[in-house]
Amino acid sequence: MLKRLLFQASTQRRSLFGASASLSWCRQYSSSPASTSQSSNSSSVEHLEDSEVSTTPPSAAISIDRSGLYNPPEHSHEPSSDTELVKHLKSIIKFRGGPISVAEYMEEVLTNPKAGFYINRDVFGAEGDFITSPEVSQMFGEMVGVWAMCLWEQMGQPKKINLVELGPGRGTLLADLLRGASKFRNFTDSLHIHMVECSPTLKKLQYQNLMCINKNDTDGDAEEHIISRLTGTSVSWHATLEQVPAGIPTIIIAHEFYDALPVHQFQRASRGWCEKMVDVAENSMFQFVLSKQPTPATLYLLKRFKWAENEDIGKLEQVEVCPKAMELTQEIAKRIGSDGGGALIIDYGLNGIVADSLQAIRKHGFVNILDNPGTADLSAYVDFAAIRHSAEEASDDVAVNGPMTQSQFLGSLGINFRVEALMENCTDEQADSLRTGYWRLVGEGEAPFWEGPEGQAPIGMGTRYLAMTIVNKKQGVPIPFQ
Repeated sequence: MLKRLLFQASTQRRSLFGASASLSWCRQYSSSPASTSQSSNSSSVEHLEDSEVSTTPPSAAISIDRSGLYNPPEHSHEPSSDTELVKHLKSIIKFRGGPISVAEYMEEVLTNPKAGFYINRDVFGAEGDFITSPEVSQMFGEMVGVWAMCLWEQMGQPKKINLVELGPGRGTLLADLLRGASKFRNFTDSLHIHMVECSPTLKKLQYQNLMCINKNDTDGDAEEHIISRLTGTSVSWHATLEQVPAGIPTIIIAHEFYDALPVHQFQRASRGWCEKMVDVAENSMFQFVLSKQPTPATLYLLKRFKWAENEDIGKLEQVEVCPKAMELTQEIAKRIGSDGGGALIIDYGLNGIVADSLQAIRKHGFVNILDNPGTADLSAYVDFAAIRHSAEEASDDVAVNGPMTQSQFLGSLGINFRVEALMENCTDEQADSLRTGYWRLVGEGEAPFWEGPEGQAPIGMGTRYLAMTIVNKKQGVPIPFQ
């Protein structure tokens, strides 16, 4: 569920690029985008029946119904209880003279350089706000390592290869990958690991978990001298994927990263499709309003509709589009098409248009999206169909495979055999932990073997998460998508 690549260095993320983005274990409880809709947040938004898409050209100027806009009160010398991030968001809205998009709100909340949710804290694990698959069990990183090694074999075992993770969280996935692959020296010797991360806090954790040292035993932060003691592999950090050196084959891992990329939300109204915006109400609280005219993001809505069936569009009242996901996918596809390699994307989402899935998670529970911004993770379902179309549109030299469920992906790579091998020589406590971790990764619903407290049974994420690959066509179909 850090997760979690701001696609541009100026916007930064778990990514973006950094803290992953990541999907929390708690996110497993939401079975569909509709089920995660924050109805309490949408009460102020107009909801009328009209199926026509507005054909008015997008305008950079955003106008709305002024009756719901924030009118600043007379100046008061009383101290404000607003946090710095809340003050910053309100100042943006005041300066603009109108609301901001949900995407801009989401981006500021997650990756604001001073107060963003991912920037200055460790949000993962039982003591954090959510738990991701690598934190559940070592087997997840090991299976991803199996996939990477198989792809490397299909590529002809190149002597040099970039292994990139977008939004690597604590670095747990790559640490488990390297430990699992440590006996395959030809593979590990070919690697140069690149961590796309913007959070200083998470970068320190990644450095520790990969057991990094300066190979020259000198003081300083020269990243070209940093290696992981797990395998002797070179490790570098970057703010964006663009900064990762090109020209050699590249394997990219984006696990629970796409779900934290900012989304634009649109809602059907009497005048057509309108973008949902965030404004300040008369009581100084944040609220949702609708734009009165098409916004720049409407271009991406129309592009998404171009890829969809009219029947599917006609059934929708709300739509989410993620321009940064489209742009990131195009960058990945172009790099893989020219340099060779492949990308593995694992996240929770749908293989089709996403309606209203944006959710906020704090301390493993769902909260209001607009409540205390900066203190909860924001994430949305990934539109895997849009990823496919974006990749195929960007390069004729790549092939998209999947999506398949996480359960199918891990099962085909041998996680069943791995858990059996690990349980042969372990204590009863370790066996219980392995069994629980295995269920969370590949199971569906509550674990049938659970005998602990009611309401605390492990919930399987095996069918809620999907896996997709983008690979260079010359390499053939990757395992396990044959």
